[in-house]
Amino acid sequence: MATAMAASAAERAVLEEEFRWLLNAEVHAVLRQLQDILKEASLRFTLPGPSTEGATKQENFILGSCGTDQVKGVLTLQGDALSQADVNLKMPRNNQLLHFAFREDKQWKLQQIQDARNHVSQAIYLLANRDESYQFKTGAEVLKLMDAVMLQLTRARNRLTTPATLTLPEIAASGLTRMFAPTLPSDLLVNVYINLNKLCLTVYQLHALQPTSTKNFRPSGGAVLHSPGAMFEWGSQRLEVSHVHKVECVVPWLNDALVYFTVSLQLCQQLKDKISVFSSYWSSRPF
Repeated sequence: MATAMAASAAERAVLEEEFRWLLNAEVHAVLRQLQDILKEASLRFTLPGPSTEGATKQENFILGSCGTDQVKGVLTLQGDALSQADVNLKMPRNNQLLHFAFREDKQWKLQQIQDARNHVSQAIYLLANRDESYQFKTGAEVLKLMDAVMLQLTRARNRLTTPATLTLPEIAASGLTRMFAPTLPSDLLVNVYINLNKLCLTVYQLHALQPTSTKNFRPSGGAVLHSPGAMFEWGSQRLEVSHVHKVECVVPWLNDALVYFTVSLQLCQQLKDKISVFSSYWSSRPF
């Protein structure tokens, strides 16, 4: 029995030493790695321009779709803002070509990119507050930090992978509609959003429902992409979507950012798993 107790004590001492090393050395090594990765991710959101110091690089993206040639154009992205949009729309009914572009004095902030960048910055801030001189005393303390970092990274990823669901009146009320010159016709709505690594532009063509219409009027709810037949009320008019044109372009640095988020979340989870192995013994015991 004494031999068994001695063996158990020796085993416990080994585990205790491993856990002490994990808290004092490996945790900080992982935190350094996470900071390096997230700094790279953060840089993707503010690509520096080639000449003007402090300015963010402008990038032009050609819009395209394998399903339609009704809409063509170029979007100019500058960090978290669209600085220019140049769009050609061929009207299905009469093949009339409409051209509209951003007014020279206008930019459109992409809230998804702005929010994702802010969440990355918050994750970096959390990690920087636990520098090499900081001594973690419990496993629970590490788990709490990892949970906080993972929350910010998950929110950053979700902002890019989950576009907002908007009602048609919300799109109509958006300032984006008033960004263009010439002014958009009243029977057109435009929406721009990020979906994963793509910048998407949707153009909705509308027609008014006559008061004598026999159609059952049912206002549509929120959606990322509305379908033909969707109805809504705007001012004193009841309107219906007649055509939907969606075009998109791949933004390579958004793909990079998503990869960095995934790798960082995996690192956090791996560290949590290692800590959890010891948690039943020392998660609340200080050293």
